[in-house]
Amino acid sequence: MDKGFENLLSARKLLKASVEKSKALGLSLEKTGPRLDEINQRLPSLEVSIRPIRAQRDALVTVGGHINRAVVPAAAVLKVFDAIHGLEKSLSDPQSDLPGYLGVLKRLQEATRFLGENCGMAIQWLADIVEYLEDHKVADKKFISGLKKALECLRELEAGEEKGHLDGGLLKVALDRLENEFRRLLTENSVPLPMSTQTLPGEQACIAPSPLPVTVIQKLQAILGRLIANNRFDRCLSIYVEVRSLNVRASLQALNLDYLEISVSEFNDVASIEGYIAQWGKHLEFAVKHLLEAEYKLCNDVFERMGMDVWKSCFADIAAQAGILAFLQFGKTVTESKKDPIKLLKLLDIFAALSKLRLDFNRLFGGAACAEIQNWTRDLIKRLIQGACEIFWELSVQVELQRHTPPPPDGSIPRVVTFITDYCNNLLGDDYKPILTQVLVIERSWKHEKFQEGILINELLNLVKSIELNVETWSRAYEDAVLSYIFSMNTHWHLYKHLKGTKIGTLLGDSWLREHERYKDDYSSLYLRESWGKLPALLSREGLILFSGGRATARDLVKKRLKSFNEAFDDMHRKQSNWVILEKDLREKTRQVIIQTIVPVYRSYMQNYGPLVEQDPSASKYAKYTAQSLEKIFNSLFQPKPVKQGSLRVRQSSGKFNNGVAEQPQTSPNVK
Repeated sequence: MDKGFENLLSARKLLKASVEKSKALGLSLEKTGPRLDEINQRLPSLEVSIRPIRAQRDALVTVGGHINRAVVPAAAVLKVFDAIHGLEKSLSDPQSDLPGYLGVLKRLQEATRFLGENCGMAIQWLADIVEYLEDHKVADKKFISGLKKALECLRELEAGEEKGHLDGGLLKVALDRLENEFRRLLTENSVPLPMSTQTLPGEQACIAPSPLPVTVIQKLQAILGRLIANNRFDRCLSIYVEVRSLNVRASLQALNLDYLEISVSEFNDVASIEGYIAQWGKHLEFAVKHLLEAEYKLCNDVFERMGMDVWKSCFADIAAQAGILAFLQFGKTVTESKKDPIKLLKLLDIFAALSKLRLDFNRLFGGAACAEIQNWTRDLIKRLIQGACEIFWELSVQVELQRHTPPPPDGSIPRVVTFITDYCNNLLGDDYKPILTQVLVIERSWKHEKFQEGILINELLNLVKSIELNVETWSRAYEDAVLSYIFSMNTHWHLYKHLKGTKIGTLLGDSWLREHERYKDDYSSLYLRESWGKLPALLSREGLILFSGGRATARDLVKKRLKSFNEAFDDMHRKQSNWVILEKDLREKTRQVIIQTIVPVYRSYMQNYGPLVEQDPSASKYAKYTAQSLEKIFNSLFQPKPVKQGSLRVRQSSGKFNNGVAEQPQTSPNVK
């Protein structure tokens, strides 16, 4: 029994020991699991590592020679690559140190070019290694794929393809920064030029100075040199045109040039926009002589090393984008407006402005790059000449057409008369005669006809003589002869007064002028005799001397004669109260003659015979006026009607003159 108990204890101990060993083994297995996973993960790479050992002996022996031959050129490539990485840290800010930046960029470009030009041998031998490894299965497919990608990158770099630039395009980034510096220099040094700095009228215009400092131009040229070497000239040119054209536009926008976009449908006639036309000439001169002149010089300064064709093409783009064509379009719009005499003057104004800038246009826009501007300019000049000549040769026809229209109902001067007299003097003045002559010469040359020196003067003299015929025709058209006398006084005095001492008056001659002065005097006498001159006879003293027929009879005679006088006076005043004598001196003189003819006679008559009727209950019917009241009435006659400013219209919508009551001479058409 004791022996069995001992065996049981021994079994218990053995079992206990086995359990403890099992626990220990379990713990050990638990710790070993992660290590097995790690080993499992390393097996593929270990397999790759030992694959060459598993490869055939001949393949392993041969691959060594291939590797040795590729090591030297590959090492050279890596050395240059490391040098390029070193230059990256040396690239400073081009704004703070442009020369240093350009120097480093040049070395970077040279290193990149050297790398591309000299990696051919390395590529050739490395390709041989990759091919050998792949054919003999000496290396893993993943490893060989990585080698192939590296080779492709090297091949692209050698071919100069931009996508293969080292380090994600280090050279490209450096060149982009240089482009930004080019733009910054231009932008920060481009300041709009105010018009107030231009040459004053009458002074000799000088060529505008360069709008950029010399140091800035030198920097721009240095940047251009490096960017051109990297095939970026077109981008530089685009930046330059963009910045400088915007600067010119900013200078022009300060002038409020909205009127340049006006269309023909937005105005009735040229007279309504003549203020814009005057501004147009000044603004165009400023744009050409100051703004574009400066850009022309600057393009030459900055791009002179690229050749004339390059910088002139650059200037042409700036001029076009700055809006020079908008100025020419405005001139074209004026030529397309309705025809009238004022338009002739405005067309000559535009032609004169272009003629004044002809040398500047030829110099600035003379190259092939400015062909569009040249075509627009030639077309505008052609339109101006044709339009001006067409109106000029039709003037006499238009005046003749007015001959069949009724004369002014108030006896004043027809507008066509006041307009044409001023118009002829303007066309013969120093402002317009040379320009009109030049226009007529060009027009005749187009027709292969010779220009006759006297053709302009003869046409204007014929125009005035045509006005004379109109005046004669209109004077006969009045049913009231007295009103026709007023009309004739007005027109003949106007022709004499406003043509005497003028160029057209000198051409017409003194005898012609004196003839119209004499006509005025003759019609003044006729007017007085046939109207107010008849009234004194109504105040006859016959039968009133010493009251020979008795006081009652004398009273009746005075009443009868005063009644006749009053009726005649009222009738004349009623008819003539709306008549007009335009010229102040003629108006005052005519009033005084009437007053001197009537008032003294009436005053004397009333002093002598007025007491006979003053005691009569109906005295107010006969002693209706006093000498003072008559004089006041006479002084109110022939007054011109007030006319609103700018209301004068020299033509109807058909393009013909509008023959109506003229304004005061001092407010006649506003022409030069």
